Amino acid sequence: MCKGLSSLPSSCLEKAKEMRVKLSHLAETHHKQKVQDGKALQDLDTLLNSKVGRQAFREFLRSEFSEENLEFWLACKDYRVTSLNLQKTKSSSIYCQFINPDAPQEVNLDAETREALLSVTGSPCADTFSNAQQRIYNLMAKDSFPRFLRSPHCMEAIKAL
Repeated sequence: MCKGLSSLPSSCLEKAKEMRVKLSHLAETHHKQKVQDGKALQDLDTLLNSKVGRQAFREFLRSEFSEENLEFWLACKDYRVTSLNLQKTKSSSIYCQFINPDAPQEVNLDAETREALLSVTGSPCADTFSNAQQRIYNLMAKDSFPRFLRSPHCMEAIKAL
């Protein structure tokens, strides 16, 4: 023990030990929470359902010039709950913004999926974009999301949780 500490009253030493135990417990609890938050971000569904996670992922995708994937996925999610009388208008809007080869935010879909969408745009239903939305989800899950987990954007999201 250091000479300075041996001269302190035993009550001070006891208080210092109690504080050390409490700080140790607090640090352990904080570490466990960070690990849990990090694990939550390892699941794309959880990330997309979190406002903070979705925003961090959006910023990451923007930095990689692929934000259109998330925007398309969200537009499809919104479309699915659109009333019947607005489906044709929203369907056309989604097609013009994301599917059309000259679209301002064209997403990377295979020709077969693109053709299937073109054939049903005249008579849309709630599931019109389901297949395309799933393909873009898979693209994000297998390509963008693993890179996001290694990025500073992910660390910022974990800190904000």
